[in-house]
Formats: sequence, C-alpha cells, structure tokens
Amino acid sequence: MKKRIGIAVLGLGWMGQAHSRAALRISSLFPDAEFKPELVVCADVEQSRRDRAVNDFGFARAVAGFEEAVSAKDVDAVWVTAPNMLHVPMIAAAAAAGKAIFSEKPIGGTPAQTVEAYNIAKKHSTPTGVGYNYLWSPLVIHARELIKSGAIGRVTHYRGRFLSMYGSDELGLLTWRFKFAQAGYGVTSDILSHSVSLAHFLVGGISEVTGMKNNTITHRPLPSGAASHYGRGKATDPKGEVENEDFASMLCNFENGATGTFETSRSMVGPESQNAFEVYGTEGSLSWNLEKLNELQFYKREEGVNTGYKTIFGGDRFPFHGAFAPGMANAIGFEDLVAIEDLNFMNALATGSTYTPGFKEAVDVVSVQQALINSWTSRKWEPVVDLTI
Repeated sequence: MKKRIGIAVLGLGWMGQAHSRAALRISSLFPDAEFKPELVVCADVEQSRRDRAVNDFGFARAVAGFEEAVSAKDVDAVWVTAPNMLHVPMIAAAAAAGKAIFSEKPIGGTPAQTVEAYNIAKKHSTPTGVGYNYLWSPLVIHARELIKSGAIGRVTHYRGRFLSMYGSDELGLLTWRFKFAQAGYGVTSDILSHSVSLAHFLVGGISEVTGMKNNTITHRPLPSGAASHYGRGKATDPKGEVENEDFASMLCNFENGATGTFETSRSMVGPESQNAFEVYGTEGSLSWNLEKLNELQFYKREEGVNTGYKTIFGGDRFPFHGAFAPGMANAIGFEDLVAIEDLNFMNALATGSTYTPGFKEAVDVVSVQQALINSWTSRKWEPVVDLTI
C-alpha cells in the first residue's frame, strides 16, 4: 500500500503554486511512486490566495497563519515557499512539530540563517530537501555521468552564470526580493545559489573565492497589495530604495584543482533566464543553458575535419524525461523539474532514505556565498569555510 503524505504549503506565490501543481501531477506521471500525496492545507496571509488554494488547487483548507498549518495532525511534510526571511521561523515550527521539510532555496536570506535552519533540522532529526531544482534536469544528470565516466578527461575549468532580466525594468516593483529585511542578500542568494549548487553537483567543492558586486537600479516603484515578482509600476509612482545587490561575479578555485568563474545578474538586458554552465576538461567539454533546457552541448577531442560541438537532445532515454514526453527531442519544461524533485523527496520520505540536496548542501552553497561576501570587504581571496563547524 502506498504511503499517504499529507502536504502543507506555506505561501502560494509562484513556487508555492509550482509545488502544489507537482503534487497534483505526480500520481499520474509516476504511477510506480511509493507514496500518495494529498494537499491538506495552504497558509498564506492573502485571502485571495487562500481562496485559490481551495478552489483552484484542491487543498482541503487554507489558513492565514503558518503555525496552524505546520501543527496539523494530518500534515506529514511542509513546503516552505514564502519570502526568504520567513524561512527560519517556519522551519523551526515545522521541525518542532515533527514534520519533514522541503524549503525553497536559499533557506533564509543570509548564510547565518541557512546555518540556523540546518542546526534546527539536525536537532530534531528532520528529513530535509532544498529547491535546487535544476540539478534534476535529465540532461544535467547526464552531464554529471559523462564527467564521472571520464568522457571529457580531467576537469580543468568551470564557468557558471545565471543572468536574468527579472529586475532589468526600472519600473519593476520594489517587491520583497529587493528588500534586505525580507530577502536578505540579492542575486547571490536568489540565483547565484543555483549556479554554485550546479558546480558542486558536477565538479565538487570550492576552496577559495574572490569577487565583486554592483547595483544598477537603485530605486523602484512601491507595490500595493500582493504584488507579483514580475509586477510593474508607473514612472509617477512613489519609489523606494533597492537594498541588495543586482550583480555579482566571482573567481574561484575548486578542491580538485580546477579553476572557475561565476557571473550573476537580475538587471542585464538580453539574457532572459540564462542559467548556464560550461565544463572544460583535458579531452572535451560540456555546455548547458536553461534557455535551451532540452539540449546539452558535448565536445570530444578527436582527429579529422568534422570536429565541433555535438548537440544531445533530451528524450525518454534519459532519467525521468519519459514520464512527461515519449520519444526523442520532445521537450520538457521548468515545472517538470519541480515535479521530479518533489517525486524524489517524497519517495525518500516513503522509503526512509536520505534525500539530497538537503539542508547540509544548502550550507555548502552559502559557505561559498559567505566567502564571496567577505571578499567584497577585504578585496582579497577568501577561503571557503564550512559554516557548520
């Protein structure tokens, strides 16, 4: 008999909706899953979102306070999808109530808060998961297998970047993501965390870093009501100050001797959602870009006149892909990756196995972020120190 997993979602914004849809889809996509998800309760301070949770998503009920949701006896696992600065109190309440916890990254808004959440979960022996969903792209998994097999030789250099336009409009609203008290740091928490998690997944740990930050849009229109991450104001609207970074770059050395460069921005015009990596080795290289989620570029050193990158298209010969689309080169999308990560998290809960990435992997990512932040002040190379020690 399949294990029932009662779900609470804390915050029905973009990612709360994505995880809710994933829970609704998983049983039909993966009939062999070890569990049966059930949307029990959604917590959100906005009445309109509570109404949507029940009427559109099928939650059994919706409440205003997260405390009521995480303490409910019919809830087994909690998804934390609220603004960053609410993560730690939500995680603390859920862990104390004995619930498993899946949190969207970066877990809190600062490295110290991520460590605090990790320590809370460790104290309560809480099963945890983190939303580094791009690790679950079938072609990213294939890239990792190619690297492990020696297909590109010894890795010598890694280039990671996440360049997005979501903050490039000067009339884009001053939502919580731009306020330190609600989001913490800017792009280094929001999207560089994805780049570093991919680097850890593909190449391994980072030993030292140096870097810089910048702001290109210093003030934005003030929002009213439940403003969207992509909402837009008017030039005549009152404005407030942006309190965290729009751009950051980083040089690094990996523990295995490879070198690396990273770049992240929410305000560049052109790259709409360019979460990408290039891995270079002594015998070849690999390249992947979220904007072309279903394509992996592979270069192999060889003789002759027909050298060059080969495009490997996604398809049902790769893990998980066939649940969404059969055959070759039939595309999957972003929310399919969310469904894959939620499948694996809940399968781990059902079988009693350990899910990764969990809160420890999140600490590994913010340990790199903290070293980068340190370098902004010192203007020197900074060692990456495990923040749990």
